[in-house]
Order: sequence, then C-alpha cells, then structure tokens
Amino acid sequence: MVFGMAEQILQDGSAKGMKLLYRLGRVVFRAMGRWYFHWKVQNPERVPATGAAILASNHASYLDPPLIGSALDREIHFLGRASLFKNRFAAAVLRAVNCVPVDREGGSPGGLKRVVQLLRHGNAVLLFPEGTRTPDGQLHHAEAGVGLLVLKCDCPVVPIGIWGMHEAYGRHMKFPKPGRVTISFGMPMDFSVVRSRTQNCSKSELKEAYQFVADEIMRAIANLRLVTSDRADPS
Repeated sequence: MVFGMAEQILQDGSAKGMKLLYRLGRVVFRAMGRWYFHWKVQNPERVPATGAAILASNHASYLDPPLIGSALDREIHFLGRASLFKNRFAAAVLRAVNCVPVDREGGSPGGLKRVVQLLRHGNAVLLFPEGTRTPDGQLHHAEAGVGLLVLKCDCPVVPIGIWGMHEAYGRHMKFPKPGRVTISFGMPMDFSVVRSRTQNCSKSELKEAYQFVADEIMRAIANLRLVTSDRADPS
C-alpha cells in the first residue's frame, strides 16, 4: 500500500514533484562525494547551461551516474538497463530522477530513438562510450554506438573523466569504501565537420565514421588524466 501511494505520487504528472526528488538525490550524492569520497570536481562550467548536450564519461562504478549528475547544477538524463524498470515502483523512482530505459547505451532501435528524442528536446544526456564498467580500472575500447548518436544529433559532446571510483566501488566490490575521487569535465567537442562528410557515404564508411568519433571521445577522456590545474567543488 505504501509503495502504491509512493508510485502514484511519482507518476501523477507533477514536474515539481519529480524535480524535488532529483534535487534531493543531488544533495545526498553531493554529500557522499564531498565527505565519503573526498571528491574534486574540475571545470563543471564546461557543460552548457542549456540546450542539447552529450556527456561522455568513462565508466568504473554504479555510482558514476549519480556522482556526475550531482556535480552539476543543471539537470541531466541518464540511461538505465531496461531490466531495472520491470518493478513498477523502481521504474517510477528511476523515471523521477531522469533515468530512461534502454538496452546497452541505446544500442537497440527503441533505445536509440529515446536518446535522440531527449537530445532534440534540448536535454543533456550522460553516456558511457565503453558500454560497461571497466573490469580493471583502465580505459577500454569505445563502442561505435556513441559515434552514431553524436553524428545523428547536432550537439556538443563534453568528455568527462571520473577517476578513483574503480578503487572505491569497482565491479569487484559489494560495498563502496572511502576514497579520493576526481571528476574532470573537458572542453566541448564539435563533430560538425565529420557529420557533414557522412551525408552521402557508404555503409562501411559510416561505420568507420562512427568508430572514429567514438575513439576521439575516448582519447579526449584519456587526456583529462593529464589535467593538473586547480580544482573546485561545486557550490
């Protein structure tokens, strides 16, 4: 009965109620970032304040999405495995915090369509080019799907590097432990030139372009490890 009431509140169509839950989560995870993970957040202002944007990050932990989201003042959208939405209450909570169901980073036609719709409505969407959490703390090969999305949607791509989460709560761990985490936001990337060159090319050339874009994004993420300028926590 309690779950049913909570579900009704979350699904009553109240944008105000959904924003409240999102903001509450942001407060909770900012506190976790500051006090438990001793985080340092670098250049969050590089994320556009408005308009469509793809946020592309390496992936080490289940906590990457809420920590990255809580580092920003702007609301962003997240992607979640469709299986997580099978429970009605869980699905209502996930949707209330801007999480949408997809299969493997929008790899299915339905998932791709959802992400494209979000971007075309001026939202910011967090993607993980590697497709899954790193097993060893290292950066891994990017899937071409993120390149497809970038070329399909005319919007900036902000590379993000999150370091220290594999040690604090990697896929080999049942519970998170205190650590030192850094979230670095890179300069927005523009792929309009690549996009224009793929207007009349073959399928094989398109696939190469998708992978090229995905690889360039991962290269930008890797370069963020080298950033050594002053860092500041979000206010």
